[in-house]
Amino acid sequence: MYVVSIRDFARFHGRSPDLLGPDDVRAWVDKLIKDGGIGPQRLRQHMAALRFLYTRTLHKPENVSFLVFPSNPRTLPTVLAVEEVESLLAALEKPRFRAVCGLLYATGMRLHEACTLQTSDIDAKRGVIRVRAENAKNKRERYVMLGAQLLAMLRAYWKRVRPAAPWVFATRLGNPMSEQSVRAAVHSAAQKAGVTKIVTPHVLRHSFATHLLDSGTPLSIIQSVLGHSSIDTTTRYAHVSTSLIARTQSPFDKLKVR
Repeated sequence: MYVVSIRDFARFHGRSPDLLGPDDVRAWVDKLIKDGGIGPQRLRQHMAALRFLYTRTLHKPENVSFLVFPSNPRTLPTVLAVEEVESLLAALEKPRFRAVCGLLYATGMRLHEACTLQTSDIDAKRGVIRVRAENAKNKRERYVMLGAQLLAMLRAYWKRVRPAAPWVFATRLGNPMSEQSVRAAVHSAAQKAGVTKIVTPHVLRHSFATHLLDSGTPLSIIQSVLGHSSIDTTTRYAHVSTSLIARTQSPFDKLKVR
């Protein structure tokens, strides 16, 4: 990426970067921005290439000292309505895909955590599922809930499919289920169910968290179940909880308006 970016930079000016100055760098960045079709991440890559070139290679840091890396826009996560979740699960014809997606929505687990789940991680007596540290994003072991309906679904799936131990979801070769296969199955099921939103397995995690918040579950509990290291990450679901917003009284409602 760096080589291509510097090559394009040199071609734009028709001279060697060693002969260019801050104004030339600024003109190139302005062109990238004005041309459109380039996002913050791509622009950061171009800027990083310029910074590396002038600070490490040419030793002219003054040429790029003014560069300010753009940040990604903070977008709200996609959340499915309860009815959309039901339609999506019903559209998943293969038992293993329906079971793993049911698990994702029932527990808020990440896709990798679900695909690498082992039978010994399921504690039916205590009503919890263990998420192993080696499979968790932050390497922090945690427990998620195991409700009666999820347990029944997993048992029915197990009796029908009989996956290779120790994995709950295994391929015919005895390996953990492919994450890509789950993504493809969810994409197809969403189209079949008529869900117009862009749906991925991670959307089920977002939906799980938002629906918990809608039902009045404290953010601290949601944080623990999701495995977030910071409560700030969890609070973004407060911005997409339409039920929570609807239950919040506007100060306008306290006015005596005729």
